[in-house]
Amino acid sequence: MTTQKPCILFLCTGNACRSQIAEGWAKQVAGERAEILSAGIEAHGKNPRAIAIMAEAGVDISGQASTKVTPEMLTRTTLLVTVCGHADELCPAVPADLPRIHWPLSDPAKAAGSEVEITEAFRATRDDIRRRVEKLLAEIL
Repeated sequence: MTTQKPCILFLCTGNACRSQIAEGWAKQVAGERAEILSAGIEAHGKNPRAIAIMAEAGVDISGQASTKVTPEMLTRTTLLVTVCGHADELCPAVPADLPRIHWPLSDPAKAAGSEVEITEAFRATRDDIRRRVEKLLAEIL
């Protein structure tokens, strides 16, 4: 008996930061036990600060692509995780039976202040996402 491994899609507005971070953590934690994707309602390119703070934690997300969600992605997905309110509200039509989780994460790209304060906002989001990803994968894998 073969069991198809789960396919988790992290969806955000622009697939530039939060969904990219979630994809990076999930790939590291799940390894080959799950297919991990991220996408956006739009593709805004990757946020350099997200890449830097993930590298700081030992996870390289520089090779991930900023992509727009496609019907094919949604067809493969067995769990949809929206990581911002905009994506949750504007998510394209998904199959009614597709399990869906919403994580209302603040956007560190909107952080204001000094460079240190902005970096700390990115680190806080990174660490929050890590905890959420680890908990989710412990429950489903």
